[in-house]
Amino acid sequence: MSEASDPEQTRRRRDSDPDRKGPSAWDSGLRLLGVRARSRQEMRDRLTRKGFEPEVVDEVMARLEQHKLLDDEEFASEWVRSRHLNSGKGRVALRHELRTKGVDESIISEALADIDPDDEREIASGLVARKLTPSVVDRIGDDRAERDKAMRRLVGMLVRRGYSQSLAFEVVGEALSALRSG
Repeated sequence: MSEASDPEQTRRRRDSDPDRKGPSAWDSGLRLLGVRARSRQEMRDRLTRKGFEPEVVDEVMARLEQHKLLDDEEFASEWVRSRHLNSGKGRVALRHELRTKGVDESIISEALADIDPDDEREIASGLVARKLTPSVVDRIGDDRAERDKAMRRLVGMLVRRGYSQSLAFEVVGEALSALRSG
């Protein structure tokens, strides 16, 4: 079989420019996936930024999909599970992160639907409890101004982590009320 008729040889030639230093586009794609799962758009962007030609990127994307190494549904589901449980991120932050990774809105909604509202509340409560150290609790005491300041800071912390403002106010209000009655 001649080199011109061998599709694998053609792929190898296109995948690695002889003037190019470093790994081929295929190797780069596999290395990126070795670090963590990637969305389709994220992979395409990373390979393009590495300077690979659009045709080569398209071919590598097709090969990765053929080998079932790219799956936005699985990626979004795992991203949500991991970032919610391990990093304490709320729905708003997770939606934003997945959007920036180029995941389709319907896939994002499906992945976020897996978050149990009770689990989300529990994680938010745990984040607040960690911030309410004994020194903070002593400072708050019965001082209305200190209580209001703690409320603003704790709600702000939760909102920055991607929890809805209403959930943040509920969780922080419950925690501060428990301090007052405890």
